[in-house]
Amino acid sequence: MTRISRRGLLKTGAAAGVLAATGMPAMAMPKRGGTLRLGIAGANSSDSWDSRTHSDTYMIMAAHGAVFDTLTQVAADGQLIGELAESWEASADAKTWTFNLRKGVTFHNGKAFGADDVIESLQMHVAEGAKSAAKPIVEPITEMKKMGDHQVQMTLKAGNADFPFLMSDYHLCMYPAGQVEEAIAKGIGTGLYKVESFDPGVRTTLKRVDSHYKDGKEGWFDAVEMVAINDGAARMNALMTGQIDALNRVDYKTEPLMRANPMVNIFEVTGNQHYTFPMLTNVSPLDNVNIRKALKHGVNRQEMVDKILQGHGAVSADNPIGPANQYFHKDLAPLAYDPDKAKYYLKQAGMDSLTIDLSASDAGFPGAVDAAQLYQASAKSGGVNINVIQEPNDGYWSNVWLKKPWCACYWSGRATEDWMFSTAYEMGVPWNDSHWDNARFQELLVVARAELDADKRRGMYHEMQELISTEGGTVIPMYANSVDANSTKLANSGTIGNVFQMDNGRIIERWWFA
Repeated sequence: MTRISRRGLLKTGAAAGVLAATGMPAMAMPKRGGTLRLGIAGANSSDSWDSRTHSDTYMIMAAHGAVFDTLTQVAADGQLIGELAESWEASADAKTWTFNLRKGVTFHNGKAFGADDVIESLQMHVAEGAKSAAKPIVEPITEMKKMGDHQVQMTLKAGNADFPFLMSDYHLCMYPAGQVEEAIAKGIGTGLYKVESFDPGVRTTLKRVDSHYKDGKEGWFDAVEMVAINDGAARMNALMTGQIDALNRVDYKTEPLMRANPMVNIFEVTGNQHYTFPMLTNVSPLDNVNIRKALKHGVNRQEMVDKILQGHGAVSADNPIGPANQYFHKDLAPLAYDPDKAKYYLKQAGMDSLTIDLSASDAGFPGAVDAAQLYQASAKSGGVNINVIQEPNDGYWSNVWLKKPWCACYWSGRATEDWMFSTAYEMGVPWNDSHWDNARFQELLVVARAELDADKRRGMYHEMQELISTEGGTVIPMYANSVDANSTKLANSGTIGNVFQMDNGRIIERWWFA
C-alpha cells in the first residue's frame, strides 16, 4: 500500500491510503441515466434522517451516501479527500484544525451552505440528551470558531492527527443551521439526491439534484429506489430475477447459484469488517474476567470461518483492528479452542459450569443464528451451556444490541485505529457495546491519539490490541470480507472501497449503468 507520512497529512490535507481496495476491472466512461433499484439489508421501522441514530447499511447508504454530505470522505482507493471541505490544515501539535469549506453549495431547500451549518451540525452530537454514536468524535472539540462564511477552525482538548478522517464519519452529516428539525423530518441535505418518498424500514425513493457541485464526477443515476429486504433468501432472489440491480450481504448458501447466473456479478473486498459477540461487562457474571476467558476458549474460530463465512474471511484474535489497518497486530495469536481451559477459568471464577443466554438474529450479521448455535455446540464440552435466543430481525439494533447481556453484532471497522477504539472501546461512549473499562487501555488511548511518531504509536496500539484480546468483553471470532452483488448492467471505476459495505456505502454516487 502507498502511504504518505502522518506529518504529510497535517501539512497537506491529503491522507494515507490506509485501506487497500480491490475491485472489478475498469469499465467504460460513466454516463448519466436510469433508475437504480437496490435491495438492502439493515433497515428498521425506527429509521429516520437523524444521522446520529444511523447504525446499519440501509440508512448509511441513503444518508451519507446519497442525500447528505460530510466534510471529508474516504475515497474508493482509501485516500481521504474533501467533500464539503475543500482543504484543511493543522497546527504543529495537531490540536487546532482549520477547514476551508466549499463555496456555491446549496441544500435541497435552496439554503446556501456555510460555516454556520458546520458548527450547528456538529453541536447536535453533544447537545443535552442527544444519543449520538459520534459524541466521542465531537466532544473533544473545545471550541468551534467561524473564521468566515466558508472557513471553520476547531480546537481540540489534545492533539489528534487523525481528526480529518473522523470528519468523514457517517453520523456527521451536515444539516442547515436553524432548520435542523425540518431537515431531519424531510431529509434535506446537500447530497446528489433529494428525497421523493421515505417509508422507514420499507422503501425510499430519491431523485438526482440538478446543478450539483459533483456534476461530472459522481451521481450518474437519474433516480434511486431503495427497498428494504432484510430476509437473505428474498434479497438474493430479487437480484437473480431482475427485480433489483444490486444488494448487500450475499447469502453464502445462495452464492453458488448466484455465481452461475450470467447476469449477476459478486464483488468482494477485504477490509476491517468483523463479526462479534459483545457482552455487557457491567452485568454479572460477565463482569468476571475469568468468565470472559472461559467463553473465549469455548469458541471454535476456524469452524466459524469455514461454516459461516465459507472461507470469505479469516480468524480473529478477538481484535477489532483489522488486517487493513496501518497498525494491525499481525503477530497477535488467537486464543485456541480449548474446552479444558474453559473449565479451568470457570473454576477460577468459582463455578463448575455456566448457563448463559446468547441473543442472535441474522440482522446482527449474516448467519449469526447459525454461528450462535455453533458456539453453543463447541462451548458445551467446556462446561458452558449457551441458551441461544433467536431474536426478530426488525428492531434488533433498538431492542437487543446494547440492551441484552450477550448478543451477536457486526462492525465495519474504521479507517484508523483511534477511530475504531474511540467509537466502541472508549469508556462512556454510546457504542461501547461491552462497557469494558480498563485503566491502562484508556490511558494509552489518549496518549496514542496525539503521538506523531509512527513507531511509538505502533507499540501503543499493539499493547491496546493485546489488552482487548485477553481481557476485553467482546468475543471477535472472525474478520469477514464484504461480499455484495450487482447486476452486470452496472459498472464502476474498477476500484471498490472497503471501509463499509457497498463501496463505502456510496454505490449510489459512484456507480452507473453500463
